[in-house]
Amino acid sequence: MAFIQYLRFEGVNLPLPDSYEVSLNDVEADSGGETEAGTIQRDVVRMGVVEISVSFSVTPTWLQRLTEYKQMDSIVVQYFDPETCEAKTTDMYIEGFKSKLEKDTSYKGLWTVSFTLKEF
Repeated sequence: MAFIQYLRFEGVNLPLPDSYEVSLNDVEADSGGETEAGTIQRDVVRMGVVEISVSFSVTPTWLQRLTEYKQMDSIVVQYFDPETCEAKTTDMYIEGFKSKLEKDTSYKGLWTVSFTLKEF
């Protein structure tokens, strides 16, 4: 059975994630909000900005690689889009990077890494 390739950074396939959640958000201008009449006015600047929350169980080698990606200003990300069931490519950055030692082994441990990818 073949697995879907959910994420690819700069052309490099990432390991199969433990969790993978895609959100589409709208970016609103500051001019929107509630009017004096009590109605809501939305001034949408951009619709469907992709945000991906993901977590992995990885070896120290992948922990180091993912930490290097975190330090990059921009990453070319190919991701699996659940709306179209196809791969899409966009520029993103990493926010909220967390790493946690799950189990200490003779190979420097098993790590859980989680972060959020945000589209520019």
